[in-house]
Amino acid sequence: MPFLLAEILNFQGSIHRISVGSFRYLLGIDNGGTFSKAAIFDEDGKQISVASVPTVTITPKPGYTERDMNELWEVNAQAIRESIEKSGIDPKDIAGVSFSGHGKGLYMVGYDGKPSYNGIISTDTRAWAQVERWYKEGVNKKVYEKTFQEILAVQPVSLLAWFKENDPKVLERTKYIFAVKDYIRYMLTGEAYSEYTDCSGSNFVNMTTKQHDKELMALFGLEECYDKLPPLRYSADICGYITKEASEKTLLPEGIPVAAGMFDVDACGIASGLCDEEQMCMVAGTWSINEFIRKEPVTNGTVDLNSMFCIPGYYLIEESSPTSAGNMEWFIRNLMSYEKAEAKEKGGSIYDITNEWVTSIEPQDNNIIFLPFLNGSNEDALAKGTFVGLTAYHNKKHMLRAVYEGIVFSHVTHVKKLLRNREVPKSIRLSGGAANSDVWVQIFADALQIPIDVIEDKELGAQGAAMAAGIAAGIYADYQDAVNRTVTITKTIYPRPEYKEIYEEKYATYRAVIQGLSSAWDHFKN
Repeated sequence: MPFLLAEILNFQGSIHRISVGSFRYLLGIDNGGTFSKAAIFDEDGKQISVASVPTVTITPKPGYTERDMNELWEVNAQAIRESIEKSGIDPKDIAGVSFSGHGKGLYMVGYDGKPSYNGIISTDTRAWAQVERWYKEGVNKKVYEKTFQEILAVQPVSLLAWFKENDPKVLERTKYIFAVKDYIRYMLTGEAYSEYTDCSGSNFVNMTTKQHDKELMALFGLEECYDKLPPLRYSADICGYITKEASEKTLLPEGIPVAAGMFDVDACGIASGLCDEEQMCMVAGTWSINEFIRKEPVTNGTVDLNSMFCIPGYYLIEESSPTSAGNMEWFIRNLMSYEKAEAKEKGGSIYDITNEWVTSIEPQDNNIIFLPFLNGSNEDALAKGTFVGLTAYHNKKHMLRAVYEGIVFSHVTHVKKLLRNREVPKSIRLSGGAANSDVWVQIFADALQIPIDVIEDKELGAQGAAMAAGIAAGIYADYQDAVNRTVTITKTIYPRPEYKEIYEEKYATYRAVIQGLSSAWDHFKN
């Protein structure tokens, strides 16, 4: 196979040579809350292989969600090896590696190079009291002036404050404070770096100076943690190279450049083609993710989350909640076990059945409302999943249609908040599990009255990471070049004007149900 040798100057000033020939591949590693995935792509964005390995969640107390960091590293190494073995390619043709990972949470490494505590996942709520105190004392307002962000219990600043008050020895033995992807990068390279998209979404970065800030850390009472924050890098910056030890464990050749990577919300956005201010995208998976980018943050209080996007100079304006397609998976698991078994026996898919059921009922013929709050809410922290309007006439088909619509309505709520700060886009790009259902996508289009572009089905978190790796390896000139070469819109589904008033009325009922139940949620604390 023909190849050229490219010289890359790393941060220490030494020269590394990588082959950049006719057949080049990129590896994206994506760590979510329950799975670690590794996927290999060619330079045109074709997914060659993917390996997904589950991780064990440790729940020592209610509200605690942790994982063994040593096991996490082993799982990542396994996923990388399996993806290479499945691909059938020569590992020497992998030109670069990068990462996507869940935001928030906390992963700490000690002075001995070993984890100083379990990794903490982005669903942990132990630090709620620290956040409550900061809001009572007005600390949140001072923080917002620097970070343009609200404070969340799962952000690392909150968790670090919890450790300071409850287990200070953990902080004493900690050398580095990482996000999940930064920890895996550290294990592959031996180099410690932070990265902007994660840190700016975690109240770690002064959004004016674009740097870590001692005064900001002092507001949280965490001055001693300032020196534990590794240097900041942009997503496509090279942050080291595969070490000999990591090579032996993963099959990745020693010396491959490793890029910083990004928050998984950024990764899904860039892999959907979110690279200018016109675009807007939604991810309908476990989480409802709705986002656009602009060159200035939104500081008028209409959205909760501003962070730095993977494209330098842009901010990610995000509205998200765990209120999307995960709710339908619960419905299938608990109410459609017979249908699922039957579909499997016939060699079909349960999703063929769900789509058929939903298609059989017109929206105006079903007045059940479903609140998709089984895993959390974008309305009230105590809100729960709810069906309202059931009668003896209704069956599982009506309930399922309500689930499809309720998930869409939660996305609509987020999109409406975003649209207070920009013009309506010509179309919205949709990815995630719901994008595989034309029936569901049509409901999105009808409820929003905006055309929906469906993105090619592949591991978007890993794809976004691979795009950063490609820029670091010199395969792509920039993110726009990467988007042009790798992002594919498979179809566009247009809204039907005759359904506009029907869905407006149904959405108004959805909002009325939420409002009507607002005083009831306090009774569901336990």
